[in-house]
Amino acid sequence: MIHCIELSRILLQSLRNMLLLQYLVHVLEGDFLPRNRLFNENMNWTLLRESLLNMLLGSRKIMYKGLIKDCLSIICVISNGHTEFSNGRRYQENSSAEQLKNCDTAVAIALPEAEKCTCSALQKLLLMIMELDKSKKIADMQGHTSRADGVRIPVVEIILDELAYNEDIISPFFLVFDEPKWKLEIIVQYFQKYIAKPSVRTRRSNGGTDDATFDGILKCLSNINSTKSIIKKISIGVVQLLLSHAFQAYLSLSSQHSVKDISDSKGDVKGSSLVDICNNMISAFTCLRRTDEHTEILPFGKEALFTAATILATKS
Repeated sequence: MIHCIELSRILLQSLRNMLLLQYLVHVLEGDFLPRNRLFNENMNWTLLRESLLNMLLGSRKIMYKGLIKDCLSIICVISNGHTEFSNGRRYQENSSAEQLKNCDTAVAIALPEAEKCTCSALQKLLLMIMELDKSKKIADMQGHTSRADGVRIPVVEIILDELAYNEDIISPFFLVFDEPKWKLEIIVQYFQKYIAKPSVRTRRSNGGTDDATFDGILKCLSNINSTKSIIKKISIGVVQLLLSHAFQAYLSLSSQHSVKDISDSKGDVKGSSLVDICNNMISAFTCLRRTDEHTEILPFGKEALFTAATILATKS
């Protein structure tokens, strides 16, 4: 009985924390989105400098890098089907379902939905920070920022470092993080970390590199030598997951007729037709198999290949 009461208390506190987090993100979103929209119209950086989000991230009371890491950790924990409580203990939902039912039916019913909404809120928070970083970069290039704005590591760089440090969080993170534009951006930048750059840059190559796009990544992975070099640093399973998620994001952007919306990002696929992407997707997976005949295509990879083949069949 005592154990049941304690569990119920912990669950209730966890639920309160999640609801509070969702409310805070809602407040930040309501303040930031209109300001960012106006900034894109008139380039007035003061609007974003005075936003609640910017002031929060710049506060000395906030450990910015730790905040981002905590967001990723919570997303991955919930994505893996766990519930993390304030005292650091974790309970598997399937193993504690009966206990939850016996202790507090209302909390047990509310918890799964609260976790889902918490993941959504954390994604919104990360997306807002990404957009803030993007806007700040634009303002900085136009000379609208000052020393008072400080220097902050872009959130995408922190995410990339965490994904590179711990490959186990890649799958749960991208299962939750489903915003296609930034998803594609992150994956392309992740691959770029492991693609060998030419030691000598000519005047012709001083512009954007081909591997700075999703199609460029696919072409790189369609080269047996490049693929062998990459899989020495990234496991074949991770490569498959990233390619499949990137392809999913690309298709989502294409269906929204908004591929042009990412023309300023490294995930830009402008100029590459859907047929080219599908052909290069199949070619990249074929090359992965050629590097290791024992390589097994993951279910998610098979879905991506089936989709690519189906699209090509309809286009022929």
